Amino acid sequence: MDDCVIAVRVTPKAKKPGILGWRRDAAGEERLEVRVAAPPEDGKANKELCVTLAKALGVPKGAVRVVAGETSRLKRVEVPATAEPATRAL
Repeated sequence: MDDCVIAVRVTPKAKKPGILGWRRDAAGEERLEVRVAAPPEDGKANKELCVTLAKALGVPKGAVRVVAGETSRLKRVEVPATAEPATRAL
């Protein structure tokens, strides 16, 4: 089974980290909004994003990875296809 890719908007250096849920952006695309405490340097925010999503989806942290937008707030994140139904519930 193939992995699925979800659109994510990340806010680094957040005082209250967590998953805020799905929001529609100005272009009309649905993105999962996630806040992380880590700063956006040396991949720290991306790593925390992957760990946060893996924990929320109940998959190993190595199964979640950023596939596009590594230096942007708007990212594409690959998750296992088995976790796709759980992503809708976030």
